[in-house]
Amino acid sequence: RQEICRRHSTRDYRVIAVPDPPRDRTPEAYGAEVRDWHAARAEAYEIALAEQVLDGETVGLLVWGDPSLYDSTIRVVERIRSRGLLDIDYDVIPGVSSVQVLAARHRLVLNVIGGPITITTGRRLAEEVAGGAENIVVMLDGQLACSELPGAWDIWWGAQLGTTDEELVAGRLSDVLPEIEKARARAKVARGWVMDTYLLRRAAGHRSPHRSRA
Repeated sequence: RQEICRRHSTRDYRVIAVPDPPRDRTPEAYGAEVRDWHAARAEAYEIALAEQVLDGETVGLLVWGDPSLYDSTIRVVERIRSRGLLDIDYDVIPGVSSVQVLAARHRLVLNVIGGPITITTGRRLAEEVAGGAENIVVMLDGQLACSELPGAWDIWWGAQLGTTDEELVAGRLSDVLPEIEKARARAKVARGWVMDTYLLRRAAGHRSPHRSRA
């Protein structure tokens, strides 16, 4: 973020760092935990805005990717507005999502002709497949939930998309899963973390058990 500002800002600016409140990453009640985390973030941002931003100044929240996909920034800002303690307005400038970069890197059309796309998280992948989804973009999957799926699937996978440490793997899931695991390990060594996104598509000629019973 600081490098983006250094390269592209045409005005004087300053950086305000707001430590992110901690949260339980494996809670029993996931939705409640995330809502509590959003409330804590809203309070932290609100304090920073009240104490460090002058009337008439503009604040930019630099969101990695596109704030419309599995990002909490818009919800957090709306929480601040709903509390009514600060008079603020805001605009959303769309970014380039990891899903867009994944499609471009693999030269993909995400949808099959006349078919839907499911966008979900690793946490919900098995549930979506059980419900009949066969063309699925998966985000926020730290445990490679796809490795537990039954049946034959094709995968187009990418990690650290858009960075110099980008990793890409594609093929039949059962064949390339070891390669993906090695690529994830390389990515983690390079930066200390892994952020990956992938498209799963049921292999041609392999109908889902859910649909075959219908």
